[in-house]
Amino acid sequence: MQQPDERPDLSRLTPLIVAAAAALVAIILLWIVTSVRRDQPFPVDVWWHDLMQANQTDAGLVLAWIPGHIGGPVLAAVTGLVVFATLLILRWWWAAITVAAALVLCIAIAAPLAAVVARIRPEDSLAEVVPTSFPSGHVAFAAALTTILALLFRHWLWWVLGAVWVIWMCWSRTYLAAHWLTDVIAGVFLGVAVAILAWAIVETIRRRRVAKAESTAEQENG
Repeated sequence: MQQPDERPDLSRLTPLIVAAAAALVAIILLWIVTSVRRDQPFPVDVWWHDLMQANQTDAGLVLAWIPGHIGGPVLAAVTGLVVFATLLILRWWWAAITVAAALVLCIAIAAPLAAVVARIRPEDSLAEVVPTSFPSGHVAFAAALTTILALLFRHWLWWVLGAVWVIWMCWSRTYLAAHWLTDVIAGVFLGVAVAILAWAIVETIRRRRVAKAESTAEQENG
């Protein structure tokens, strides 16, 4: 696996920043609308919730609890620390900084946002007792981690595995009635947005430092 910050020709930052801005606009709009309807789920939320409840099976619940447990606060934090520590051990400093920035930013936004919106969770939730549900922290963290790794290593396999994990997490949270459908959609938007922004900011700083170092070396050699 090639060291992320040694790739000679990374994609331009502008399209990614635009995508992050679009995702942030989307979650802000959802936030505004959801704040008005704290006690009233959208029709699409009710439809999806009823569909999930009508199709609950023992096997389905087991399958749903897998990402539910792994994506919980404790194991999610452990996963993030393991990824961060692994990158440090490999001495991929910039990659480690990028991952840490994305995950910290995600948590710093998701938790206060849930408290501010204070959207009521489905009454028949099987997974959570905390009443606030917008956005889904499980989904936001999963989307942030998988997106930042895909941006760093830029291999199609990262994108495929990341998409599978995030979709599984979204389904799990609604199958267990822990969230409404729009909660998990907002979680995806939030996770992707903060990952892109963190990557763009750290990558810009890295490029400028590399350019400055190269300029200084040329002057000394010239």
